[in-house]
Amino acid sequence: MTEPAVATSSPRGIRQRNELAALRALYQFGPLSRAELARRLGLNRSSSGHIIAGLTLDGLVREVSEGDQARGGHAHAGRPGIMIELVPGAVYFLGIEIGVEHISAVEIDLGGNIVSTTVEPFDGASAGVTATVERAIEMVLGAIPSSRLERCEGIGIAVPAQMDKYGFVRLAPLLRWENVQLAELVRDALPVSVPVVAENDGNAFAIGASYGRNDKHSGVTLFLVMESGVGGGIIANGSLFRGANGLAGEIGHLRISSASEPSRSLEEVLGLEHIMTEYRKVPTVAAPTFGHFLADVRDRVPGAVSIAEEWARALAFGLIQACRVIDADRIILGGSVAALYPLMAARVAHHIQLAQEASFPLPSIGVNEEETVGPAFGAACILHQRFLSLESQRFAEEVG
Repeated sequence: MTEPAVATSSPRGIRQRNELAALRALYQFGPLSRAELARRLGLNRSSSGHIIAGLTLDGLVREVSEGDQARGGHAHAGRPGIMIELVPGAVYFLGIEIGVEHISAVEIDLGGNIVSTTVEPFDGASAGVTATVERAIEMVLGAIPSSRLERCEGIGIAVPAQMDKYGFVRLAPLLRWENVQLAELVRDALPVSVPVVAENDGNAFAIGASYGRNDKHSGVTLFLVMESGVGGGIIANGSLFRGANGLAGEIGHLRISSASEPSRSLEEVLGLEHIMTEYRKVPTVAAPTFGHFLADVRDRVPGAVSIAEEWARALAFGLIQACRVIDADRIILGGSVAALYPLMAARVAHHIQLAQEASFPLPSIGVNEEETVGPAFGAACILHQRFLSLESQRFAEEVG
């Protein structure tokens, strides 16, 4: 979000805040004329010009003819104006998601554009934390040219774990990790010195799915990542709500009980492992995959539909409990299992209506349609956001 320039008693502090305000404005709104940028910064043309000159010298912004803009829009008739825009390739940010069955990575540039994505199968539950971190770093660095690695301004790691804001993993049951200084471990294993942050996968997904959008949602959104487990994150009026211990939104740990079955956690019903365990009992194909399951649900194969119905009922239960606490008006589902929701949306709505009082409104429920915008993308966005703040390593190096 663009913030007005804030003056301090330090000339360096004034310059830094003005530079950041300029970068944020160009990121949020795209190319701007010098006059428009000065207006958004609350500065006169001369002061704004000094800021632009400094950022140009650093290679972070450049002048571009209005007629040459690649981002679309309509150029004015007559002589093209000169606009100021970010240099996308000036710096890069990496995000890694360590899952139970895969490692994925996303690289974004200064403009927040996805430059590259990488995904590979990986048995995270049996590999151990050290081997997993080493493999993740090897995979990511091996896919990036050295020229871009030299301009990397940070790496974010997203994992399904209970962790604090400093990157200390208290518990990651699906990965079998406990008491791991993840951010520090990654930092020590890297061949380059860059900022490193570690974040819960649900929070990272929530950040990435809501980051950099001009149409900021002003309400409360619950983001769910459904893979082997269920991770959650809450964005309230554009900001992540972490809770006291970073566990806000983790509805996967709600308990479901009935007279006929033992108590289970919500993620034990919604997660991919449970779905596939039950689906393998349905005599359809020799080597069933989740894709086969979705096809059978679509074709109304009774055994698959029964599993999907259980899933829809459990999802409705979890969403009702969450919304009674946080009063979300929007829910976004992500992860591979989210592909089941469009096939069962009517049943989920039915179970919600049956189980809650009519006076409570139904939240809108949607699926994250951009497959690359997952926890890995969100982890990269955290570093992008930090680069556009006073926590930027640029300023630390300047002070040093």
